[in-house]
Amino acid sequence: MQIVKQLQEKTIECLTAVFGEPFSEKDFQINQTRPEFEGDYTVVLFSLVKRLKSSPDSLGETLGKSLTGTYPDIFSSFNVVKGFLNLSISDSYWLQFLNERYHDESFGTEPATGRKVMVEYSSPNTNKPLHLGHLRNNFLGWSVARILRETGHEVTKSCVVNDRGIHICKSMVAWQRYAGGATPESTGTKGDHFVGDYYVRFNDEYKKEMSALMAVGKTEEEADKASSIMQETRKMLQDWEAGDAEVLSLWRKMNGWVYEGFDVTYKRIGSDFDRTYYESQTYLLGKDLVEEGLRRGVFIKKEDGSVWIDLTAEGIDEKLVLRKDGTSVYITQDIGLAKQKYDEYKIDDSIYVIADEQNYHMKVLKLICEKLQLPFAPGIYHLSYGMVELPSGKMKSREGTVVDADDIVSEMESVAREKTEELGKVSGFETQELQQLYHTIGLGALKFFLLRVNPKKRMIFDPAESIDFHGFTGPFIQFNHARIRSILRKNEIQSSAAVGDSLLPVEKEIVIMLEQYPAVVKEAAAEHDPSVIAVYVYNLAKRFSSFYNDHSIANAESEEKKQLRLRIAGLCGLVIRKGMSLLGIGVPERM
Repeated sequence: MQIVKQLQEKTIECLTAVFGEPFSEKDFQINQTRPEFEGDYTVVLFSLVKRLKSSPDSLGETLGKSLTGTYPDIFSSFNVVKGFLNLSISDSYWLQFLNERYHDESFGTEPATGRKVMVEYSSPNTNKPLHLGHLRNNFLGWSVARILRETGHEVTKSCVVNDRGIHICKSMVAWQRYAGGATPESTGTKGDHFVGDYYVRFNDEYKKEMSALMAVGKTEEEADKASSIMQETRKMLQDWEAGDAEVLSLWRKMNGWVYEGFDVTYKRIGSDFDRTYYESQTYLLGKDLVEEGLRRGVFIKKEDGSVWIDLTAEGIDEKLVLRKDGTSVYITQDIGLAKQKYDEYKIDDSIYVIADEQNYHMKVLKLICEKLQLPFAPGIYHLSYGMVELPSGKMKSREGTVVDADDIVSEMESVAREKTEELGKVSGFETQELQQLYHTIGLGALKFFLLRVNPKKRMIFDPAESIDFHGFTGPFIQFNHARIRSILRKNEIQSSAAVGDSLLPVEKEIVIMLEQYPAVVKEAAAEHDPSVIAVYVYNLAKRFSSFYNDHSIANAESEEKKQLRLRIAGLCGLVIRKGMSLLGIGVPERM
């Protein structure tokens, strides 16, 4: 049991014993003691003063004496400062924790809760390759799923592929017009890049047509209707929906090129899924739920035959769920897919990793499901995240101004190589080992940079800053893990060796921080926020680095101190490796 939990229980026991009435953990707060005061943890008792008719100082003195007298093996001393009870935890407690945990691979892993969760992320379009924005989405979704699994949840990772619609037809029409039968194989181009190039080509040709038509006096709306390339695209969409064999054949072929490209990228960035849904198979879902909602008065049908839901009481406008011709809109199929997910997996929570541009849509989806009294409605959670921008501003796919995911990973690997060679850390590595090292460092730098920020915040991506070996970066953490592994290869931990009975203040600081790791993982899971772990692991690596520079391990002042510090190093290495793995980041054994 973690020390904070024990502190809560012991405080409740002592308060009950002294005052003869029941208490709970909600009656007081426990924080880490501020650095300027003596102690490890502080009990804040002000909320009890009125109830117990006692001054804060008197209450603190009474509780402090009770805790240290009843549990001397845990609490070594206390002091009261202006009503704050500062408690010092005994060195023997921390040493026992260290001896039990320094090689415990299960540390921070919670037992099964029985709760089922689905995390949906990535959601690519099959008209273009993955880009930098997709990377933040993938890294967030994968990491949140991994963190939830670490805290005992049964997790299913899912992806919805947007493989149909007008934007897909744009790439198809452009390929028909301008490719001359070219393929990814004939041009030596990765499939998703190949198709994406024709999406950009469509936009270029469309803009040319629009400019020419508007130059002869047509309005923008008239020019759009008259544009030949747009007319072809709309006709192709109609043919696709009608099941035209030739159009479907081309659609399958081009989507196949894209999927092959996606698979390469997903494998390269370490992203995977347990279940993939395709919009072409789900876009008709939800109509039966709308019909049921009409019968129950949840929806209203207007004179033109369209179906709506009135959400004005919730501060939202009316929302269309079926067009007058009976076709569905995105919200309709999302309701249907949400039900299909529940029917297939009986999930308690459904987490959607979607950019903050869809906040309105996701709020409406949850509200409609609640009004339909669908059993999965309470578990719908939108993990809304801010967009990733470049120093030059927002990316635009159709204008070809996105940072391609494959390109940015290659660039990060290249920078990792340059930085590693500059530091002279490539001796003794085989060529294949070096290539793997550069990939591990480069991808680790990219993932850490995108995950170290609270998901809700927008961010600007800076490749140079992300791979600094001395900053708030993944490579800094990786380097310190490699340093720890080097120490442990050269100095063996003797499991039965004595480690003394006291800790230096800096040793105690690190052990206290290590003990907090399971609570950090739980917080990250509760908040759906991997940055909680990223910040913690960085601070741990930073503290170990400082400790290592000031206090020798191999040449410690005694064998007991050496064995103590080897255990500290061992648990630091284990926690860094486990924490980084929850972010999807590898840590080298040497670098």
